[in-house]
Amino acid sequence: MTISVNLNNLCLGFAGLGLIGGSIAKTVKRISPSTRIIAYNRTHSVLEAARAEGIIDVVCNEINDNFKECDYIFLCMPVDYNSTYLDLISKHMKKNCIITDVGSVKTSIHETVIKLGLEDNFIGGHPMAGSEKTGYEAATDRLLENAYYLITPSATVSKTAIDNFYQFAKEIGTIPLILDYKKHDYYVSAISHAPHVIAASLVHLVKDSDNDEQIMKTIAAGGFKDTTRISASSPVMWQQICMNNSENVCKVLDRYIDVLKNAKTIFETKDADKIYDFFDEAREYRSTLGQQRQNTHESYSLYCDIADETGAIAIFATLLAANQISIKNIGIIHNREFEQGVLHVEFYNSSEYTKALTLLTDKGYSIIKHS
Repeated sequence: MTISVNLNNLCLGFAGLGLIGGSIAKTVKRISPSTRIIAYNRTHSVLEAARAEGIIDVVCNEINDNFKECDYIFLCMPVDYNSTYLDLISKHMKKNCIITDVGSVKTSIHETVIKLGLEDNFIGGHPMAGSEKTGYEAATDRLLENAYYLITPSATVSKTAIDNFYQFAKEIGTIPLILDYKKHDYYVSAISHAPHVIAASLVHLVKDSDNDEQIMKTIAAGGFKDTTRISASSPVMWQQICMNNSENVCKVLDRYIDVLKNAKTIFETKDADKIYDFFDEAREYRSTLGQQRQNTHESYSLYCDIADETGAIAIFATLLAANQISIKNIGIIHNREFEQGVLHVEFYNSSEYTKALTLLTDKGYSIIKHS
C-alpha cells in the first residue's frame, strides 16, 4: 500500500545543487514552501543565490551534522565524487534517512552503496529531464514536470521506504517507474547514452568529410541540427556517463552497427520495397513514442490542424502567450493517423489545457484530437 507523503513535514538535504538538484529543490519549494531544505555545494556562491531566492533554508560549507535533520538526502554530484560523498553522508545522517541520487548510470553507485553497507538506506533515482545548459542557473521549478522518475531500490531497503519515495516522486509532478538498477543501465544506454554517441559521431562525420570551403557546414540546416542537437551537451558529463556505462553502450552500438550494415545492403541492392519498409517502420514506431506515457499518466495535449503557410505557428504560439497560456511542448506530427500533418501541443496542467482548448475553438482552429 502506498503511504501518503506530506511534503510540509519533510526535511530534504542536497549534496550538490546543479541543474537537477536545483530543479528538485525549486519544485519542492513551489509546491510546499514550508519544506525545510539543507544544502551543500562545492561552489558557495550557488548556495547564497539559492538562499536569496528562498529555495534553501540552511547553507552548509561541508557535509556536517546539519544533515542529521534530513528525511531524504539527494546526492547530486558528478559520478566520480559519489563514493567520497556517500561515505561522508553516512557519518552525518539519522538512522531512517534515505539517501538517493540523480545520476543516469546506476550500477556504479549501487556497487558503492553495497561496499559501504548502506543498502538499508539507499534508493537510486534518475529524473529523466535535462537541458543543454548546466548548473543551478539553468534549474527551474517546472523542469521535472511530467518527466519519468526512474527509481532503483537497493536490495534491502524497506518496502515502506520505497512506497514513500515513489509517492514523493508523484507529489513533485513526475511519473515514477521502479526498475532493477542493472536493467535501468541497459535501457538508458539505448534511449539516451548511445544516441548521444551517435549524434556526436554524425557531427564528426560531417566535420571530417567537409571540404576546405566548409560547404557542408554552411548548408547544414534544420534536419541535421535537430538530429545532432544533443551533441551540444557537456562533454565532461558524457565522458563520465560513457566511462561508467561503457559495457551497455558498446552492446547497443554493436546492434546499431548491424542496423546500419543492413540498411547499407538494401540501399546497395536498390530493393525498393525494403527501402520503403525501412523508413516506414521507423516512422510508425516513432509516431507511437509518448503513447505509453499518456496511457499511464494524465496528459494535457491536443492536435490542431494549422495552415501550411509562413508564420502560422508563430501566430498560433503568440495567441496562446497573449492569453497567459504556457506551452510545454509543440511540434508537427506526421503519421498514418494524421497524414496531412498537424500541430501537437502539450500543456503543463489541466487549467492551461482547458483555456487553450476554449480559446483555439473560439478563434476558429480545428481541433482534430484532444486528451
